[in-house]
Amino acid sequence: MYPERPAGIAYGGDYNPEQWPREVLEEDVSLMREAGVNLVSLGMFSWALMEPERGRYAFGWLDEVIDRLHRAGVAVDLATPTAAPPAWLVAEHPDVLPVTREGLRIGFGGRQSACSSAPAFLEATARLVRAVGEHYRGHPAVVMWHVHNEYGAPLGECYCEHSVAAWRSWLEATYQEISALNEAWGGTFWGQTYTDWSQIDAPRANHTVVNPAQRLDYARFSDGQHRAHYALQRDILREVAPGVPVTTNFAGTVNCKSTDLWQWARELDVIANDHYLQAERPDNHIDLAMSADLARSVAGGEPWMLMEHSAGAVNWQPRNLAKRPGEMRRNSLAHVARGSDSVLFFQFRASRFGAEKFHSGMVPHAGADSAQWREVVRLGADLRRLAGVRGSRVRAEVAIVWDWESYWALELEWRPSVDLTFRERVDAFYEALWREHVTVDFVHPSADISGYRVVVAPSSYLLTEASAKNLHRYVEAGGNLLVSYFSGIVDEHDAIHPGAHPGALRELLGLSIEEFHPLRADETVELTGGGAARIWSERVRPAGATTLRGFASGPDAGHPAFTRHDLGAGAAWYLATAPLTGLRDLLAQVLGHAGVSRPHGLPDTLELVRRGDHLFLINHGDQAVTVEGVSGVNVFDGVRHDGPVTVAAGEVMVVVPTPQP
Repeated sequence: MYPERPAGIAYGGDYNPEQWPREVLEEDVSLMREAGVNLVSLGMFSWALMEPERGRYAFGWLDEVIDRLHRAGVAVDLATPTAAPPAWLVAEHPDVLPVTREGLRIGFGGRQSACSSAPAFLEATARLVRAVGEHYRGHPAVVMWHVHNEYGAPLGECYCEHSVAAWRSWLEATYQEISALNEAWGGTFWGQTYTDWSQIDAPRANHTVVNPAQRLDYARFSDGQHRAHYALQRDILREVAPGVPVTTNFAGTVNCKSTDLWQWARELDVIANDHYLQAERPDNHIDLAMSADLARSVAGGEPWMLMEHSAGAVNWQPRNLAKRPGEMRRNSLAHVARGSDSVLFFQFRASRFGAEKFHSGMVPHAGADSAQWREVVRLGADLRRLAGVRGSRVRAEVAIVWDWESYWALELEWRPSVDLTFRERVDAFYEALWREHVTVDFVHPSADISGYRVVVAPSSYLLTEASAKNLHRYVEAGGNLLVSYFSGIVDEHDAIHPGAHPGALRELLGLSIEEFHPLRADETVELTGGGAARIWSERVRPAGATTLRGFASGPDAGHPAFTRHDLGAGAAWYLATAPLTGLRDLLAQVLGHAGVSRPHGLPDTLELVRRGDHLFLINHGDQAVTVEGVSGVNVFDGVRHDGPVTVAAGEVMVVVPTPQP
């Protein structure tokens, strides 16, 4: 379900008029018209103004704002402000404040400063949301409900007394019998056998490592508590204002470690994502593309919403670099290219006070007489010309396996190497595919992956038997699966799969691992055929797999490093190390074998994505790029092309077969 209004690409962002006098509101509405803003998010952190004391609601100020925006043709994504509980609630119920794993109860004054398991917070949430929903139901400006803000960031897990009580109930509902819990958690290790549910505490900080199966379950429980808090609000809003879509904004899909977005996707009417550049990363546009591809994948391939990104610098990184001329436009259009039907910012006008006063806005502190504002106005005009892309889809022949439970399990303590992190391998494979101009979807390992020519599993440390069988069927039916090291190692309880590694994937890959040989911090090993690798080496014993590349030095010299196992109509490939260079060459073998189509001869600074019948060409480099074989009309200037086109340095071209209406 996507809001019917506004038409075309939604453009705007978070708007906080409560921070400004009335005359600024009048100026803002005029500026919104100038830029083509057609959607703003309101009330995100305004609980204290909406309900200044228990049970007394004050919506007059918000009524005035919404009515003024409606007259100006600006639609509203109206928030439930539960991410910022008011001081009076904390004074009445200090137990709503979360407790850290170390046992510290946090103070008042931040955001997300209430526990999703605290009864007083849940009661206050339900009362407020019902009041907001009933007051604004039927208002023609309100086209969407926006619940809370960035669940899981910064509050992922809480260790208060209410969380522990809910945790015990969750465990009892999950395992039914305490003997089943003891078996799942390996309770005979370190004397951790329980005889009653009341004996089980949260996995608090300890002087040594806490049971990893318990930690993994607590991550599942905590994420579920946040989802339940969202669902409480969603269900009230659906009851009092049926037909209006309900969403919440993810805190950046690739950075939402504590939230299993495959689970969250089932609860939302439309997927909404935030993304902020890693300012000091030179190729941060690749991280942006990955976040957008993951958002689209979580949405099941449907269009999604870019709910927040920045017009310029953010305020919370070590060094908050401003965006270069044209960078904001490239960022915005890249999100659209990869499936977003909106370009929204945090925030419309930069704040004068508070923790985020150095965060950029569409209207900067310098005002409308600024280069940044002129870019904002230009982008609005571009998006109006791109209205025809709304609702169309992006198609991909390649998928990467992403499983949040594997993410959680892999990064617990006492793994074979501190260099084994979930994102490290995912990022490496995604970047190589991006530079090969291959568009990627992300998938859960249990999903239907039959439509992809290639599936890559870079960090599938945790893999259930059911998921392993799903991958096996995929390969037998003709698919190509590329697996990276330290995958298929444990089950859903972080217990080693029986037999030699990689237990869940041993037969599929046609090999076994005799021993892991993690490398020292600066150590490298040579590969046959040239090139070096880092982080990891292991003793691979083929059992049907063919060796394509081997280790030429290090503890596994003379043994396989890159293999292929033909199985049924497909092939399973395995890479037992992390190449310093040459990953693209290895991937190219797999892509070529699978018949994946991709352009050749283009620099890897050019982003090329096709969405529906729109071809996006985004030049992130400092030199112009010529692309052969482009036929159609540039939507921005109306010029028709039939053959080579040149995309200027830092520019974006979008070509469609026929002119836009």
